Amino acid sequence: MPRQGLSMDASKKVDLKIIIIGALGVGKTSLLHQYVHKMFYEDYRTTLGASILTKVLEVDNTSLKLQIWDTGGQERFRSMVSTFYKGSDGCMLAFDVTDRESFESLDNWRDDFLEKVIPREQDFPMVVLGNKIDLCDRQVPKEMASAWCKEKDIPYFEVSAKNNINVAEAFETLAKQALATYKGIFESYLTDSIKLTPSDKPKKSCC
Repeated sequence: MPRQGLSMDASKKVDLKIIIIGALGVGKTSLLHQYVHKMFYEDYRTTLGASILTKVLEVDNTSLKLQIWDTGGQERFRSMVSTFYKGSDGCMLAFDVTDRESFESLDNWRDDFLEKVIPREQDFPMVVLGNKIDLCDRQVPKEMASAWCKEKDIPYFEVSAKNNINVAEAFETLAKQALATYKGIFESYLTDSIKLTPSDKPKKSCC
């Protein structure tokens, strides 16, 4: 198989798998449809298993095709949802700022995800979204969510799927992270594959 140069990598489309996880009812489906279709519906049905939408965009002069997996948040489907984690390039953790329990469950969702994905040397590309900031009955202060994310070094976005606030910014930040990790792995693989065997010849020394 002919080896592709690194310069070719930027000219071809890169496929990345992004997965959205979080508790039931936090608005994962709404966030995805707002990002992909620029639409918001009040009456989404509960996602059973997973549904997939794609979005093509350009990041850092690279054409990306995001395959975004919207997963169900019901506890009884947790084991099935975790089977969808395999092969993910980025993870979006979502909670509802008006639902304290959905925020408190982030640790479990994050830990479960990191246990299931293939370990990598780099920190796994991840962002956290606090959705429904358009509602008044907030239960999770911004400072609390920001502190949780800062401790784990994860970017945090306050978003509204309904009013389209910060939705694209959150997805594109995750896409940039995932692309950077992808490029790092790709370049590392190429470097390893073209390493030359060190010469056994002794170095010449001046007399």
